[in-house]
Amino acid sequence: MSNSDPKTRPRLGPWPPVPESSPMPPSSWAKKTGFRPKFSGETNASDSGQISLPPHRPREPQTQPDLEAGRARPQPAPNGVPEREMATPPPAPGPPSEKDNKVKRRKESDGGSKSAANGPSGVNGQAATTPTEPNSQPRRAARSEEVVDVLPHGVDDDGYVARHSHMKYELRDTPGLVPIGLYGFQHYLSILGSIILIPLVIVPAMGGTYEDTANVVSTVLFVSGVTTLLQTSFGSRLPLIQGPSFVYLAPALAIINSPEFQGLNGNNFKHIMKELQGAVIIGSAFQAILGYSGLMSIFLRLINPVVVSPTIAAVGLSFYSYGFPLIGNCLEIGAVQILVVIIFSLYLRKISVFGHRVFLIYAVPLGLAITWSAAFLLTEAGAYSYKSCDINVPASNIVSEHCRKHVLRMKSCRVDTSHALRSAPWFRFPYPLQWGTPVFHWKMALVMCVVSIIASVDSIGSYHASSLLVASRPPTPGVLSRGIGLEGLSSVLAGLWGTGTGSTSLTENVHTIAVTKMGSRRAVELGACVLIVLSLVGKVGGFLASIPQVVVAALLCFMWAMLAALGLSNLRYSEAGSSRNIIIVGLSLFFSLSIPAYFQQYGISPNSNLSVPSYFQPYIVASHGPFRSKYGGVNYVLNTLFSLHMVVAFLVAFILDNTVPGNRQERGVYVWSEAEVAKREPAVAKDYELPFRISRFFRWVKWVGL
Repeated sequence: MSNSDPKTRPRLGPWPPVPESSPMPPSSWAKKTGFRPKFSGETNASDSGQISLPPHRPREPQTQPDLEAGRARPQPAPNGVPEREMATPPPAPGPPSEKDNKVKRRKESDGGSKSAANGPSGVNGQAATTPTEPNSQPRRAARSEEVVDVLPHGVDDDGYVARHSHMKYELRDTPGLVPIGLYGFQHYLSILGSIILIPLVIVPAMGGTYEDTANVVSTVLFVSGVTTLLQTSFGSRLPLIQGPSFVYLAPALAIINSPEFQGLNGNNFKHIMKELQGAVIIGSAFQAILGYSGLMSIFLRLINPVVVSPTIAAVGLSFYSYGFPLIGNCLEIGAVQILVVIIFSLYLRKISVFGHRVFLIYAVPLGLAITWSAAFLLTEAGAYSYKSCDINVPASNIVSEHCRKHVLRMKSCRVDTSHALRSAPWFRFPYPLQWGTPVFHWKMALVMCVVSIIASVDSIGSYHASSLLVASRPPTPGVLSRGIGLEGLSSVLAGLWGTGTGSTSLTENVHTIAVTKMGSRRAVELGACVLIVLSLVGKVGGFLASIPQVVVAALLCFMWAMLAALGLSNLRYSEAGSSRNIIIVGLSLFFSLSIPAYFQQYGISPNSNLSVPSYFQPYIVASHGPFRSKYGGVNYVLNTLFSLHMVVAFLVAFILDNTVPGNRQERGVYVWSEAEVAKREPAVAKDYELPFRISRFFRWVKWVGL
């Protein structure tokens, strides 16, 4: 007989029956957009939309959002076993297995114990742990949760979250000569544009010939190989290729277009190059002092992702006046170049050939080869040949109005305008002071000193991002200072050899490492040796110097856009949705475009007949800027610095980020390894200690070591 007592009668649930509450995985848009929930993703809402009360159970620790991976970080279980392994009730207690010990040792070596002792932090890879109640029942891990380690995850272009263990080769891996050689060649080829394109811009701006361009390209290859070997051996020891940075391009163009160089007669190239060399040497020496003196460790406390992100982004956005105006001179070649690179890097990025995403990795060199070949076929077919017009005749000597109309198009579209390949020698050794003795002017040197600080900020972001991919832990402040100091010495070498710019860690390294999953230090070093050998072959420099100018401009459009995006990607280490950070980054980017525009347009009337091309007009501000005191050198420095987009972005972001209140998690403060902890961990010591036991002789220099 059924019980009719209403007090004891079981209460009916909702109809249809509510299934057991289970965690709901994040939707696909959340994975793709990097949406970071504030909680672990569990919900009490049933599939039918009704709210059901879960059975009483001990309260579980709240998860902290993983700022690196863009999703919630699950808390470790009381016994240190990942939640995925706790899906079933644990067996009877016994001695821990070898796998449990291995996981525990890995978490402790990555800083898990330290984070647990310090309380929840959740900032830049530091695990946030909360004590759990004893006797708490294990639960099944949510489908949206991943078994994570202390170091943050990296997100590839498909939104797949992968730790650095998914790398094919990590920092200290040495699988063999052939694999290292292939991957090293692939690594350098994928960022070839970042290494060779800057000389193709600054040498013609200085009035250099095609032969001068070929010689500078060979010099850049040589210096890039040497400085990369120095950095991977005695600097940060991370697999970062050193080369001419876009950070130095804008100030170099500003110096090239200085008023005192406008009326030069004779070989303008060597004269201006010696001025550039002197400025680069002084600015680089300042950077070396900043690193090796330990001042960088103090300055590092004020540099956070909210500062790094708009600064690097402003470097890429600052060249908008150079890109498409040059492409417009030969639209059918330049536009095709951009479209081919976009198709390869976006639409065909998932296509693999022999396990390699060739279109994504080699988008720039493949696009260059295809477009260059198409331009060659059009040139040979006579598409850019005009009756009675000779491309070798100077524009000032052309009498025919018909030829004057088409001379710019002929020079931009034809591939046979350069004689660099034919005139380049087979062997040429780049040597220091090959352009003459450097000339030093304090006003140009002061500009480069400020630029060296921006280059250091750029490198800080590269060190942090690359270390999370390939190393056991981020470097210590001492290792970072050592890397910045060696970058200063590398730029001094670049100034002595005469590359026209300083030498820094290329920001594109981080994207290349994430895509190729190749983080071996040996592969980068072997590639650097190959680069040195290629620099000795003069024909290689001549071949690269023969790239048509419109193709160079099209590639630079893609490279600068990538640089801006890589800069903004540093915001993933902070609370990107915070109104504080949104306002700071927005103001930094806007004023980095608006303030330089005011300086660049000041004093120029619409009918002004300027002696430089339109795409170089932003760099002649020193002659007409708003600062017009009786001290000409001070006017030059202030007008030039405030016309540089990256300087304005850095100043605005630096001041606001360090004065507007915000907690560490919101600001995304970079977390570096502690020196004492790094010394006790063999993996960290092997990653960053100097080779040949050199560090034993410099133990007294605590601020540039482990």
